[in-house]
Amino acid sequence: EVQLQASGGGLVQTGGSLRLSCAVSGFSSDDYAVGWFRQAPGKEREAVSCIDASDGHTYIPDTMKGRFTISKDNAKKLVYLQMNSLKPEDTAVYYCNVVRGWYEYWGQGTQVTVSS
Repeated sequence: EVQLQASGGGLVQTGGSLRLSCAVSGFSSDDYAVGWFRQAPGKEREAVSCIDASDGHTYIPDTMKGRFTISKDNAKKLVYLQMNSLKPEDTAVYYCNVVRGWYEYWGQGTQVTVSS
């Protein structure tokens, strides 16, 4: 059974940092991609970052480059999202997502709140 467990959210002040973790289980190999998405109240879900678990290639939107970094630890089956210089507009529920072939899986979200 595929399971994704996101953690690490919380309340932080503007300019602060958080590291989110996504624990991935249920795959026998690393041929999948893990993505982070976020959704703020009243807004559409948006992509934050993704990483290919097999070769480590990453993608971060230009609007988040320089502040957000995605990384992985295949041995621990963890994918991290390091978020620095957080802004109130980063407040959202953050979700991790796995895509493998035609299949897509979502984990539960973790709340990130940035106070001004």
